Amino acid sequence: MGVVVTDAEVTLADVLSLRLAIDEPLQDGTELVLRHRTTGVERDVLLGTPGARAREATLAVSLAPLELSAGRWDAYLRHDGKRVRLRSVDPGFSLDHLDAYALCRRTLAYRSYRTRNGYLALKISEAEPVAEVRAIWFREGRFEVMGLLAYTGLEDDDCRHEAMLTLDRRHTSARVSATATVQGVRFHAAVSLVDVLAADHQEGEDPASFGSWEPALRVEGVATPMKLGARLDDVDGKRRRLHYPSATVDGVPIRPCYTSDDELRIEVGG
Repeated sequence: MGVVVTDAEVTLADVLSLRLAIDEPLQDGTELVLRHRTTGVERDVLLGTPGARAREATLAVSLAPLELSAGRWDAYLRHDGKRVRLRSVDPGFSLDHLDAYALCRRTLAYRSYRTRNGYLALKISEAEPVAEVRAIWFREGRFEVMGLLAYTGLEDDDCRHEAMLTLDRRHTSARVSATATVQGVRFHAAVSLVDVLAADHQEGEDPASFGSWEPALRVEGVATPMKLGARLDDVDGKRRRLHYPSATVDGVPIRPCYTSDDELRIEVGG
């Protein structure tokens, strides 16, 4: 079965759209099979015959009715009990498309991509509102961050929303807050690093000792605080791959980093 995916995309309506280069028409009874990489659970869709002989075929599969759970799903074609993994030459990455996709309020986010070995797969994740980080700075004694509000349902317009950035130190009641700027779905915020160290003093903590601070953004019109993270890209494992330079305030090192779930943290001391 000579089939290669030349273009793959999950549309804004959560439809998997595929363009295939084929040696011969798909036979009647051919199925697209999606297999969960961890659990082995499978979902299949009957494709049938695209039509007359051609070197290309297009497919559209609505994903929501398949009740796919979060995780990674590998794609196969199956006919008469025999199946082959679906090869792909499409890298499946467009930052503009991911941004547009994230503007809608969703419960699950679907994304097609090409694996390292050159096969088609889907990545499915929970889609709660999140503040997607696009840039971070340490300058003039401040931590600054800007980015995009994802899965909130807010319009990408010029409307301003009241907002507040908070940093909470884990396992204590220490908190630092600062007013944030939100216009449409774009945000910018800055927090004084001196205030972060002073909050440790107030809690009786030694600011030179290690502490991890969790940033969150509270925005008018969004019911719950949004964690800051970075998931709308093609970089997996940011904790290992992204390393930011640290700042030093009163002799105490401070640096941003990501967790294994790609959530942003500010680490103080060490």
